[in-house]
Amino acid sequence: MAVVVRKVWQSNLDAEFRVIAGCLKQFRFASMDTEFPGTIYKPEGSVSTLSAAHVYALMKKNVDALNIIQLGLTLSDDRGNLPTLGTPATFYVWEFNFRDFDCDYDRYNPESIAFLREQGINFAEHKRRGINSRFFAAYFLRSGLGMGRAWVTFHGLYDLGFLIKILTRAPLPGHLPEFMLLLRRYLGIQVYDLKPITRSFALHGGLDAVSRSLSVQRAAGKSHHAGSDSLLTMQVFARLVLNSNYASASAMLRQFNYLLYGLTC
Repeated sequence: MAVVVRKVWQSNLDAEFRVIAGCLKQFRFASMDTEFPGTIYKPEGSVSTLSAAHVYALMKKNVDALNIIQLGLTLSDDRGNLPTLGTPATFYVWEFNFRDFDCDYDRYNPESIAFLREQGINFAEHKRRGINSRFFAAYFLRSGLGMGRAWVTFHGLYDLGFLIKILTRAPLPGHLPEFMLLLRRYLGIQVYDLKPITRSFALHGGLDAVSRSLSVQRAAGKSHHAGSDSLLTMQVFARLVLNSNYASASAMLRQFNYLLYGLTC
C-alpha cells in the first residue's frame, strides 16, 4: 500500500487538525510514537529489577527534564484500514514536529541526538518551523482526538509521559496512580502497550525486530521518525490483534487493556 507521512509544522497545524477531526468518527484506533533527546537519568542496576513505582519515578525525572522533538500519529479502523482522505489508493499518517527542544540550551543525551541527526532529524528546521507544544495541546483537546479512541504504543511509557506532560502543561504527577488517572482523563478507557502483547506471542526485541519476525514491512519512512514508527506500531497491532478473528481480537483487547510494560505488568 502507498502511505504518505503528512509532516506537520506550526504553519499547517490548524489545517491538519481539521483533517484529523474529519477522520475521528470512522477511525477509533490511534497509535502514537515520540522522539525525544534520549534519557539523562539512568537506573542504578537493571531496569528489570525496579518496582513499578521506581520505573515511573525514573521516567518522570527524565520527562520533566527533557523536551519532545516529534510525535507520530496513525489512525485506523477496527480492521486495520488507514484514512485515505478521499484519495483512491493512498493512506495517510501524521508526524508533528516540535520546536520545544533546543540543542543549544536544553539538556539531552549526546549519543541520542547524534543518532537522530544520522537518521535525518533537522534540529535547525525544528527550531525555525516547529510547533509550540502549547498550541498542539489546545488543538488536541479541542478536536476530541483523545477520547473515544483506543490508543496503542510500543513500549510506550515515555511516549505516554511526554504526551501527558504536553497536555497538562505541567510536570508529571509525583506518584504512579495519579499518572494513571491522567491517562484515563486525557486518553480514555482503552490504552494498549504492544510490548506485553508481542511477548504473549513469544516475540521479543524492539519494534523493528518484532516486525521482521512477523514479516511486516515498514510501509513508509524509516525508523526513529515518529510518524513512521507510529505507522509500524499500528501495522503490528493490526497483524496480531485487529486482523485476528472477532473472538480472539475481543479477548486480547480485554486482556491487555492498560497493561503498560514496566508499570502495570
